[in-house]
Amino acid sequence: MDVKMFCYQCEQALGGKGCTKAGVCGKDSDVAALQDLLIHNLKGLAFYGQRVLDKGGKIAPEIQNLMADAVFSTLTNVNFDPERFFVFNTNAEKFKQQLRDQLGQIDGPVPEAALYISPNRVDLMIEDGKKFNIMADECMNEDIRSLRELLIYGLKGMAAYVHQAAVLGKRSEEVNEFFFKALNETLKEENGINEYFALNMELGQKNLIVMELLDSVHTGTYGHPVPTKVAITKKKGPFIVISGHDLKDLEMLLEQTEGKGVNVYTHGEMIPAHGYPELKKYKHLAGNFGGAWQEQQNEFDNLPGCILMTTNCLQKPRPSYEDRIYTTSVVGWPGIQHIEEVDGKKDFTAMIEKAIELGGFTEDEEEKNIMVGFGHNATLSHAGTIIDAVKAGAIKHFFLIGGCDGAKPGRNYFTEFAQQTPDDTVILTLACGKYRFNKIDFGTIGGLPRLLDVGQCNDSYSAIKIALALAEAFECDVNDLPLSLVLSWYEQKAVAILLTLLSLNIKNILLGPSLPAFITPNVLQVLVDKFNISPISNPEADLKKILG
Repeated sequence: MDVKMFCYQCEQALGGKGCTKAGVCGKDSDVAALQDLLIHNLKGLAFYGQRVLDKGGKIAPEIQNLMADAVFSTLTNVNFDPERFFVFNTNAEKFKQQLRDQLGQIDGPVPEAALYISPNRVDLMIEDGKKFNIMADECMNEDIRSLRELLIYGLKGMAAYVHQAAVLGKRSEEVNEFFFKALNETLKEENGINEYFALNMELGQKNLIVMELLDSVHTGTYGHPVPTKVAITKKKGPFIVISGHDLKDLEMLLEQTEGKGVNVYTHGEMIPAHGYPELKKYKHLAGNFGGAWQEQQNEFDNLPGCILMTTNCLQKPRPSYEDRIYTTSVVGWPGIQHIEEVDGKKDFTAMIEKAIELGGFTEDEEEKNIMVGFGHNATLSHAGTIIDAVKAGAIKHFFLIGGCDGAKPGRNYFTEFAQQTPDDTVILTLACGKYRFNKIDFGTIGGLPRLLDVGQCNDSYSAIKIALALAEAFECDVNDLPLSLVLSWYEQKAVAILLTLLSLNIKNILLGPSLPAFITPNVLQVLVDKFNISPISNPEADLKKILG
């Protein structure tokens, strides 16, 4: 294939097929090659790691952490910095050699990914990376390639949640070891459709474990979210906008800005933070700024404050704010100031001083609010009221309308769908897809808002827990509940969550705004046959199909 790169891992894939010159996401062909090389290196690392596990051994925590963080770094809109990928590749090579030496003589064939040795220069890594892109084996059966990439993209999504939990000190050996198993399996030529399908379902179950782990550490550290009004308007004074998903970074930022006259606004997927008692106690957590991630270039343009990107959802910074945007953790962009962690701490002093220098907003806006904080604990505290309302016919149906937002045309579907849901129905929402409609007043039902914000994308666990509790109360299967899932997807965390839902045998999911480019017609047919998954059509037709 005579192209500079090939990537079709996200919904933006050019022409619905794949990016071949540069990523629509903003990555160039050099970064794409470094990411492809990194996945290749990690497959080699997985080969040796799995053999250590097969012999009853353990993989060192630093190798487990490298595996998860390196996989996460290749997720869409996370890291665009060639130097950071040089470091990831170098460390993957170091650990690969370490495990190889630990094992000694290997019985049986050793795959090329395990034998490969990375060069020690970025330019040479880029040249090698071009040999290992997704389409490198042009003779591979396309359905097997589809399921292999589905597995890898699910791993990328799960890696984001593994990283978030690890930041707060929680890890699952079972989940961490699955990265080695799954990537090692992609090296086996004998694996076919059945083997890859089973691996994808296993990934779904592993992702459920890590989402539960992340929920546990979030609520254990910051308390269970409670229904909370969040200002979506500006306040006078210096400020910092924090985006992404990492609550630990937000906590450290709030601690370091307290008493300094600097307001902190959440952005994008960080908005659920306002519901956590141990975060909302900070009075200078002033509100939420802007909308979903894809609006950032316009929203941050000439912003008189600073921005901190903590996990993913980074776009190419415009010159008008590149001096005031900072990255941390696995996030990176060439030339942008990066804040490293040292002994478990991050020093935000430079950013705080810059925010004060910029001066911030010059006047208060008239305050407007939206509600967040309806995680499983808060929602199920009203379970009796909800169940009585369903039995009495006051609540006819539940809709989970959530997932990733994006810039692709057709996403107005989710706004229109939410607006057209009948008044006797409840809308659960999560992830940044909610920005399509979370500022609309849907009224109340049974004393609760009709729109219940469950949280971040990883809080799909909350939605699952709510659904399972309702199914238990009504003594039925989840698929028999008056519940419909209408999901939007953009990147690989949505893939991991979808695999989790399918592994729980949840059926009749509507997915949009378009189907993934990496899903072949045959693989799609399997998903339709087993789970009745289907693409969205139009709000009127889909609502009629659901409600009759």
